[in-house]
Amino acid sequence: MQFSACAMTEPHTERPTVIVVDDDADLRAALRYSLEIEGFDVMSCASGESLLELPLPTSPACLVVDQRLSGISGIAAIETLRDRHIDLPAIIITGTPSADLRARSLLANARVVEKPLLSGLLSGAIRDVI
Repeated sequence: MQFSACAMTEPHTERPTVIVVDDDADLRAALRYSLEIEGFDVMSCASGESLLELPLPTSPACLVVDQRLSGISGIAAIETLRDRHIDLPAIIITGTPSADLRARSLLANARVVEKPLLSGLLSGAIRDVI
């Protein structure tokens, strides 16, 4: 099976892995760069559907998923993983967190982090949930 919509850096066994899902290629590249500097291995996907096809790493790992994707939403992708009994820590990134998104995130055991992603906000949230 080929995962053309996903990419991964060469893994380092001692580093946690972050799976970034965003349909904005520039943001994916920026997050990859930033998170690698922070000491994480990074996998990235362009869609929620690609995430659902990806063989996910075991711990320590964390999902960072944009809410507004071109296909299924970020929370819908996380809910699908939860239905499959995949309980990796998850963070939803969004600029407009609605009450519904916050409620669904709580039920899916996912943390909401608001954009803009200033300073070490995202890496700190990742370290908190891993």
